[in-house]
Amino acid sequence: MIVRLVVRAFGAAAIACLAWTCGATHGAQAQQRPSAAAVALATQLLELKGGLAAFDPAVEGVVIHHRNTLLQINPNLSRDVDAVVQLMRAEGTARRKEMQSEVAMGYASVFSEQDLKDMIAFYKTPLGKKMIEAEPKAGEASTKRAEAWIEKYAESTMTRMRAEMKKRGHNEF
Repeated sequence: MIVRLVVRAFGAAAIACLAWTCGATHGAQAQQRPSAAAVALATQLLELKGGLAAFDPAVEGVVIHHRNTLLQINPNLSRDVDAVVQLMRAEGTARRKEMQSEVAMGYASVFSEQDLKDMIAFYKTPLGKKMIEAEPKAGEASTKRAEAWIEKYAESTMTRMRAEMKKRGHNEF
C-alpha cells in the first residue's frame, strides 16, 4: 500500500517536473512552429513505435469521467447522459486525430527532421524492432523492481526512524 502511494507520488512529481520543463521551454518553441515535414516524420516515428495509440484511452477516459460527473449531479438522467456519451464517442475519432497531431508536434518541436529520420531508420533495424517489442516488458520489470526496492527502503527507513526516536526517549513509536 505504501509502495503504491510512494510510486504514485513519485510519478506525479515526475510528470509535474516534465510539465514544468516543457512549459519553460514552450514559450520559445511556440514562436517556431515545426514544419509540416517534421510533423509528418514525427507522426511516422510515433506510429512505428506505437506511441500514438498510447494516448487513445485518454479520449475515452475524458468522456467517461464527465459522464460519471453528470450522473453524480443527477442520476435520473442516465438515459440522456448515455445518449450524449454515444454522440461524444462518435466524435472521438476526429478528436483522437487532433490529439495525435499535437503529440507529433511535440516531438517535431524537440527533434530536428534529421533526428526524426535517423530514429525512424533505427526503429526499422532489427535492434530497433526488438526495442519496440521488448521495451514495455523492460519497463514493467523495472517498475516491479523499483516498487520492491521502495518497499524495502520504506521498511528499513521506518525501522531506523523508530530506533532513533527510541534513542531520544520516545517509546511510543
